[in-house]
Amino acid sequence: MNLRPILIMTMGILLCSTAWGIVNVVGGSGSDDRLRAKTPAEMATFPGRVSRINAAAGLIRVRVEFKNAKFLNKGDRIEFWTDSNDRNRCSGVLEARSPEYLLIRVPDYELCVVKVHVSVGAYTYYWSRDLENNLKTAQELVEVLMKKRMALLAKKRRHERDLEGHIERVEAINKRYEILRRKLEAELHSELHDLEEDKARTYLAFKQAEARLNEIESKLESYRINDHNFTLDRWSLDPSQYTLK
Repeated sequence: MNLRPILIMTMGILLCSTAWGIVNVVGGSGSDDRLRAKTPAEMATFPGRVSRINAAAGLIRVRVEFKNAKFLNKGDRIEFWTDSNDRNRCSGVLEARSPEYLLIRVPDYELCVVKVHVSVGAYTYYWSRDLENNLKTAQELVEVLMKKRMALLAKKRRHERDLEGHIERVEAINKRYEILRRKLEAELHSELHDLEEDKARTYLAFKQAEARLNEIESKLESYRINDHNFTLDRWSLDPSQYTLK
């Protein structure tokens, strides 16, 4: 079975399912029962009108107007009948599909003409087991995608809240570090002030000590006592001839 069209159109079903949900909510209990969500078996039945017949090739072209035709693939088996007699049915194989037409090959065309009375312009009904299976697969994919969608929406909202709170966190951090910066600056100024005061006290003590030392040096000079009252007169080159005066 070719699932590529199913995968491509899954999001379309998702949107349609959402739309059906809105219709059910708005319509309430009084909504038309014909608008209720149908099962894959029910959705596998669809109407069409025969627009062209190639009896020699056993081909009939049918004009259809149902959105789920996109789930029909080449090679799918299709049964068809008329509204007047739904017991007599013919079976064919889908050869090609366009947005508006289906090209069906009918192997037993001559027998089908007798059983179903197919003719150009006839309004007929169609059913396909392959279409039903494709719709079931699509519904399963929709359920998986809906779960993933809900998980991603929750993740997106969480990230969105984180982004919205980013500015507040940045402001809080800036405010906290601004307080820390001011505190550090205050401590720096206090430390420098203490150092300047200590320097001033040390310089004052140094000057006081220097002044006292100079005072003591002056007093020592004033009260210095000489060891001799005589001076040595070095009048001769011979030291033995020196005399005290």
